[in-house]
Amino acid sequence: MGIETALADRKVTELPKVTNSNSKTRKNRRRQKKMSPVQRLFETCREVFSAGISDVVPPPEDIQRLRSVLDVMKPEDVGLTLELPYFRATMGNITPTITYLHLYESDKFSMGIFCLPPSGVIPLHNHPGMTVFSKLLFGTMHIKSYDWVADVPGNTSTTVNSSLETTTHDVRLAKVKVDSDFTAPCNASILYPADGGNMHCFTAVTACAVLDVLGPPYSDPDGRHCTYYHDLPFSDLLVDGVTVPEEEKESHAWLQEREILPEDLAVVGAPYGGPKIVEN
Repeated sequence: MGIETALADRKVTELPKVTNSNSKTRKNRRRQKKMSPVQRLFETCREVFSAGISDVVPPPEDIQRLRSVLDVMKPEDVGLTLELPYFRATMGNITPTITYLHLYESDKFSMGIFCLPPSGVIPLHNHPGMTVFSKLLFGTMHIKSYDWVADVPGNTSTTVNSSLETTTHDVRLAKVKVDSDFTAPCNASILYPADGGNMHCFTAVTACAVLDVLGPPYSDPDGRHCTYYHDLPFSDLLVDGVTVPEEEKESHAWLQEREILPEDLAVVGAPYGGPKIVEN
């Protein structure tokens, strides 16, 4: 897909040129039909994220092209079934372990699958400078996401309502973008560097699996590192000069960076056992 073949120079009067073009088109169509869904996803990602630059969003037509590939993907396309051990419920008070299946990563994009047992949680985190596609392959998942309120700064002195104690919190105001349950089959969701719910949290209502595509991927040297947050109700903190209408308070929250990795997050890696991805 997306591979152009140079044609030899021909005389203007040479009619077979049209025939050759049609033949190549038919060959490309046959190749696409034979391609596995995960290979098609890889090929499309490679084209859509060819720039691989932070904060650069692909054109709308490329966004739709990639989304259309993800929208029709099924668990069996990546070798998943509910019988796999990743999806078994955790007994007792043990934090449910989330399994990550690594499909592919380059400096342009990454592809991977998060397998969550019931009650598994991926805490609130960000995706700086990235465009992210998330496709729920099966199960029911609650997604809560936020966008920053751009005209309110962070690192603000706040008053805690419960004790009226003035403390300094490294917080920033955000607005809820999504707060809903999603059940497969459903279309892929998309978030962008500056909107669409760049900070989000996944909670497994049932055992579920989500296929994530990030372009570009996380990279500490390039300033794209993952930050986790606590979300505090808007009414819990009073900040001078910051107000929202009463009816909108429930849709706003203060996000506070976590200084250490969340204690309620347990992620392990496992080999990807689905159809192979071929780099050609």
